[in-house]
Amino acid sequence: MVTTSGAPDDDTGAALRSVARYPHGVHISIVTLFPGFFDSPLEVSIVGRAAASGLIDIEVVDLRSHGLGPHRQVDDAPFGGGPGMVMMIEPLAAALEPLAASHRVLLTPAGSRLSQGHLDWWAGVEHLTLVCGRFEGIDERVAEHLIDEQVSLGDFVMAGGEAAAIAIVEGVARLLPGVVGNAESIKHESFRGGLLEEPQYTRPAEFGDWGVPDILLSGDHGRIGEWRRRQRLERTRLRRPDLLPEFVVEADDEYDPPAPDGRPRDSEGTPDEHA
Repeated sequence: MVTTSGAPDDDTGAALRSVARYPHGVHISIVTLFPGFFDSPLEVSIVGRAAASGLIDIEVVDLRSHGLGPHRQVDDAPFGGGPGMVMMIEPLAAALEPLAASHRVLLTPAGSRLSQGHLDWWAGVEHLTLVCGRFEGIDERVAEHLIDEQVSLGDFVMAGGEAAAIAIVEGVARLLPGVVGNAESIKHESFRGGLLEEPQYTRPAEFGDWGVPDILLSGDHGRIGEWRRRQRLERTRLRRPDLLPEFVVEADDEYDPPAPDGRPRDSEGTPDEHA
């Protein structure tokens, strides 16, 4: 189910009460200045099916409705001067007050970089709140006292945290039991085991001059498994070498990634002191 909550005098407890209807689902609240940003993405594909079946319950909280004065002000100039505007503490505090029992995540370029580990953890949280930053950022007192974790979508800057929130909702939803048709597919995708996923092919086996690797048509599942393992290693080495220091291979593997300090590892994955 997807709901939108407004000002404090609205029935802000409605979305929270809906959790009781789906005791085995996950409840996600999104605090944003632009609720309309989420209208379509939350109603289609995996997220839409998960919400319709009650596996995930999404509440979009309109931060503007908590703004101050007749113009619903939510931002002001920064103390000490400087460019841009800062999101004020009062509207955010009011929006987050009924969400105090949830795990509150601020989406900001200043946060730690989002990883699969974050999504795995959040998929087991009963109530997750995503706070979408805007402008030059939020009053730091909100981050210090009303936020549990700060996360960034990557090493770049966007206009706000809404796109990151959509990415997180989809990333969490697909991990919930019953959402993905074949649960085994989740166990063998990129970042499982520390590596990128291997190339995938489907019919037809020939398209013009482009063919499928012969090994995948051989029917030899042992050799296919070995080919896939080597493809994962090679793709990660070429595209994301930063992941390899975290990956320890088996003793009989040919590719042995270096330790973080550059030394090769021994058969047990520890740095070779004699290298």
